[in-house]
Amino acid sequence: MQIYKPELKFREYDVYRGYYCGLCGALHQRYGMAARWTLSYDMTFLVLLLDSLYEPEETRVRCRCGAHPFQKQLHISSEASAYGADMSVLLFREKCMDDWLDEKKLSRRAAAGILQGSYQKAAAIYPEKAKFIADQLEQLHQMEQAGETNPDLPAGCFGTLLGELFAWKPDMWEPTLRQIGFYLGKYIYLLDAYDDLERDRKKGCYNPFLKQGDTDAAALETACQNLLELMIGACADAFERLPLLRHAEILRNILYAGVWTQFRKIREKRAGLAAEQTGSSS
Repeated sequence: MQIYKPELKFREYDVYRGYYCGLCGALHQRYGMAARWTLSYDMTFLVLLLDSLYEPEETRVRCRCGAHPFQKQLHISSEASAYGADMSVLLFREKCMDDWLDEKKLSRRAAAGILQGSYQKAAAIYPEKAKFIADQLEQLHQMEQAGETNPDLPAGCFGTLLGELFAWKPDMWEPTLRQIGFYLGKYIYLLDAYDDLERDRKKGCYNPFLKQGDTDAAALETACQNLLELMIGACADAFERLPLLRHAEILRNILYAGVWTQFRKIREKRAGLAAEQTGSSS
């Protein structure tokens, strides 16, 4: 969920970076230095979307930080930034535990332990969302353990999880925000699976595309692209139903162009690996 910088105006890019830095600052302020590990472009998109829709009062300051000690950076923060920080901590810690269960990664178990106090604090603020995240990731873990071969099912599970995070308030916009989060969550899960396919094959880890990738690589490429286009198309349809004025063009840049930046990188990487394998076998 990154921007496509070539199509952004300089002012728009500064605003986007301001929200990214504002979320980073909110994480530090609310949960300490270690919480900055949870900073992501996905949550920056959520903060930007909620800020654009609800238009809460913003604070804009230019200041130095650990990441930029020599030059002051714009920090844009609001009530949406605080919410994004809380959701970042909840999701990251539970995802670390899920990775530990799936692959026994000690680094992820250690990160979850370091953030345990922050997690408990965020869970006390949003107990229902904390439980929902944990339940959905447990359901996803069970699907992966069972070797589910239909990519739509685990993707839908993660989409439901992200939809819950996008539903900030119980109001008239909640159903539409859930839709946006649902389809984005499916997109993120499917793109990650597509990216991790070769690594998962080598390590013997679960991946919903493994069987299709083993039988027909070309069909897999086409199927993945079609699925991703379908997810983003449905997400964009829901997005356009929101009455957004503030920062709408930045959000459209991400949804219509930025989301494909990573996909193109992955496709190019896979094409390079395929060319190497063809050259080594000839």
